[in-house]
Amino acid sequence: MQLLSPESSLVRPVVPATVVRTALRLSVLVVSVVMAAAGCSGTGSTSSDARHPAGSVLRVPQDFRSVQQAVDVAREGETVLVGPGVYRESVRVTKPRVVLRGTDRNAVVLDGGMRLANGITVTGAGSVVENLTVHGYLANGVLFTGVTDERLQRRGAGGSAYDPLDTTRFPAVRGFRATRVTAYNNGLYGIYAFDARDGVIEDSYASGHADSGIYVGQCKPCNTVVRGNTVERNAVGVELTNASDALSVLGNRVVGNRVGVTINSNDLEALAPQHGAVIAGNVVVDNNAADTPEQADGGFGIGIGIGGGTGNRVQRNLVRGNRAAGVVVTDPPGHPASGNRVEGNHATGNGADLVLASVDPTNCFAGNRPAIQSPDGLEGRAGCGTGGRGTLPGGRTVPVQAPPGVPFNRVQAPPAQPSMPDATVPGKPATGLPGPVDAAAYPLPEDAGSVPPSR
Repeated sequence: MQLLSPESSLVRPVVPATVVRTALRLSVLVVSVVMAAAGCSGTGSTSSDARHPAGSVLRVPQDFRSVQQAVDVAREGETVLVGPGVYRESVRVTKPRVVLRGTDRNAVVLDGGMRLANGITVTGAGSVVENLTVHGYLANGVLFTGVTDERLQRRGAGGSAYDPLDTTRFPAVRGFRATRVTAYNNGLYGIYAFDARDGVIEDSYASGHADSGIYVGQCKPCNTVVRGNTVERNAVGVELTNASDALSVLGNRVVGNRVGVTINSNDLEALAPQHGAVIAGNVVVDNNAADTPEQADGGFGIGIGIGGGTGNRVQRNLVRGNRAAGVVVTDPPGHPASGNRVEGNHATGNGADLVLASVDPTNCFAGNRPAIQSPDGLEGRAGCGTGGRGTLPGGRTVPVQAPPGVPFNRVQAPPAQPSMPDATVPGKPATGLPGPVDAAAYPLPEDAGSVPPSR
């Protein structure tokens, strides 16, 4: 079987800095034209003289006409409860421990109308976004970040043209949670935790994003869990860049993207190299979907890609039907991958099930039940716990021609998603998160036949 060189564009796109910066630059150009609109709520009014209603729950539209008005009036620890409707505004949550919740996940919709930059931007420590939908924004659906400069937020929060961000000037926001959020058809990221730590992204859905559905980046330690989410029809499903230590991606469904999961180091953001994530118990299947936004460098058909990441554990994942590679470990310029353990996965039916394209001898593979390994005999030659070894020939992915993509705003809208059973229960700010994390509690998913994207 002819395999593709790891220097080709099908392997390089596992580093997000090179797969989607074209989309970022285009979005920045558009957003710069509409900066005034991007920072405003639907009403354009302020809340300095607004009356705080009785109790600790502020209701929209009963008490306030816009979500932003209610958020501005909310006190620390209070809940903003949003009723059904379409809210054409950008919302900024700057106070700590505010819970922003919809009464119905599918009927409470923040709509950017393809003219606003970010849907919900959270810089208040310990704040929560839950049980609502956000779509149609030029940059991000929900952004948790310590970047308090609105100009940088409108550029995606990663700094000026993605120069490494000053983490002293913008320390990470501490405490965040996204629960039962539906994010779809936004220009860059669906749920985006950048310069944020001590958080949870759970039971959420993301599709139709030109960068990734869920992104965790530039945190050390991250102390964050991404669990029980569904990500499909994105350029990349789940993306981790320069995100290190106490970071777990557990029990997610990553199906029908162009690339499934990426774990990367690069110098376009701060805190490289990436280190110490656990990717366990996930379904990573059929990431070859044509009805997805196209990546700038053509990444396509990869299940799980480690691009310069270090000390990661990829364990007990079902990785199937990814045409270029199931699990691939490679070295982007300046960041050799090292110390990664790929163990106990069911990697089958991929172009090449396991690919080691890194020269570092500390990466290892064991017990993955694969059919195709590159280089041949990979698990025997680079097994975990086998001691030192010599240099192996570079592994190769299978060449796949990526089909043309579709504009992010034209990706099929998702079906209704499970809503919160009782939206009237008291809100819980994002403090003490993520709590105990037991990756061993996430077993290898059963191979129960086809796992198609939602319809």
